[in-house]
Amino acid sequence: MANIAFFGLGNMGLGIARNLLRAGHQLTVYNRTPEKARTLLDDGATLATTPAEAAQNADFLIAMLSDDHASRSIWLGPEGALDAAPKGSLIIECSTLSHNWVTELCQETQQRGLSYLDCPVTGLPDAAAAGQLTLFLGGPSATIKKAQPLFDAISVKQLHFGDIGSGTAYKLIVNLMGSIQIAATAEAMRIAEQSGLDLNLVSSALATGAASSPNVIRICEQICLGQDPEQIPFNARLRHKDTEYGAAFARQMDAPSLLGDVAEQYFRDMTDVGMGDRAEGALIEQLRSKS
Repeated sequence: MANIAFFGLGNMGLGIARNLLRAGHQLTVYNRTPEKARTLLDDGATLATTPAEAAQNADFLIAMLSDDHASRSIWLGPEGALDAAPKGSLIIECSTLSHNWVTELCQETQQRGLSYLDCPVTGLPDAAAAGQLTLFLGGPSATIKKAQPLFDAISVKQLHFGDIGSGTAYKLIVNLMGSIQIAATAEAMRIAEQSGLDLNLVSSALATGAASSPNVIRICEQICLGQDPEQIPFNARLRHKDTEYGAAFARQMDAPSLLGDVAEQYFRDMTDVGMGDRAEGALIEQLRSKS
């Protein structure tokens, strides 16, 4: 079994880390809030006080973090993991990051004699907890094969898109598309509300129609609930970050997304007025405030 350093124990990271433990791997974890590691310690994980300490004896180093800033801090910040990682170890970034930062991070790892895979995931926290994620992989086939026992513990599907950076490219594209769907759903439900239609009936009709998607169904359910769900699977702040990174990547590819730019502004507005920790479906409240 492998020695793994794991960074980031948020809603997604905690489930991933637990499944790696259940598969028999040795896990050393680091999280900015150590209390979140308590249940993993009961299951046999070791808690490190710095990223460097976690990295010292690791064969694999895996991160599931919120954004570029958090990722840079873990890998290259004071007592960062990269300088402490053993030569030949494999860095696996599961976070949704900007394409520019993934490119830079890959270069930093290779300069230190380390390997790198970009491995963003799709699936909400319940899928992470159940080991049923889908992985979007970018990197050499031989490197992916080396990590396969880990991937088997956390996912049901792995899609290899090509060279390093390609997994991130796809993740940014699909998340940008998802953001557009969410924004369009909130707009549609607001129009239906203003038209005097029964939102529960509209939600049911959309769920079985040609415009349906998991995002449409989920956001309609949140809106009909009339309040945030007790457990928010993904908040507006993270949605804004993903949309911002996706829209920036589209411009970088000389294929700007006009719809993506509108969605990015919607979620930026939510964070600007203090709704960043709200569920994505709360976007309809922001739309109501502008009527």
